[in-house]
This record gives sequence, C-alpha cells and structure tokens, in this order.
Amino acid sequence: MKRIAREELSAILLAAPGWAQVGLTMPDERMRERAADTLAATIIEKLEGSSPTDVNQLRLPL
Repeated sequence: MKRIAREELSAILLAAPGWAQVGLTMPDERMRERAADTLAATIIEKLEGSSPTDVNQLRLPL
C-alpha cells in the first residue's frame, strides 16, 4: 500500500465538495455519515486517478 503525503491528502480534502466538508460538523448523524462517505469516496477516486472533474463544482481562487 502506497503511503500518501500529508500535503497530497490536504489537497484532496480541499477538493472535496464544500457541503461534505461542512457536513462533518452537523448535529444530524445521517448528514455526518453522508459527508464522511463522500469525503472517503473523493479520497479514493483521487488516489486511483479515476475522478473526472465535476463541471458543477465552482473553482474559487485562493
């Protein structure tokens, strides 16, 4: 199993949908579970290189 660098993981998490990032802090358990699942799927997709760009996700300048 390949070890992932902290910087790469940070970049992947920041590329995840915003609702999933915020969803982890929600009091609703179902919302937290959905958000965690989406973040996990994002990480797996990026590491496998199978993640197509989401045209509906706006890119905001940093």
